[in-house]
Amino acid sequence: MANVETVLKEAITTIDGAVGAALVDYSSGMALGTAGGGKDLDLNVAAAGNTDVVRAKVRTMELLNLKDEIEDILITLGGQYHLIRLLKGRNSQGLFLYLALSKDRANLAMARHQLRQIETGLEV
Repeated sequence: MANVETVLKEAITTIDGAVGAALVDYSSGMALGTAGGGKDLDLNVAAAGNTDVVRAKVRTMELLNLKDEIEDILITLGGQYHLIRLLKGRNSQGLFLYLALSKDRANLAMARHQLRQIETGLEV
């Protein structure tokens, strides 16, 4: 099992096109760890904003009485993909991994697969 810092660094160094990653607590909207980002991608702002996305989707599923789980949420921008992966482990309820990818350098299917693999090694 790897700690948060190691997992996030692994995400941005091994996933083609990754420009930033964060582990986020969606009950508070706080980033518990970040890697990458920069002046064009403030990961703390992204964590808070994507928390609203996750909460809205969870609430919508409840209103629709859907008895299912969210695997991930994809937001496609002109130049980037933003991938939100909700964690399922016993100690990771209420957390999600956030990954921002450069659209012209990323393979979305591979990024989803790699993020799923990275999640399995995360120790929270």
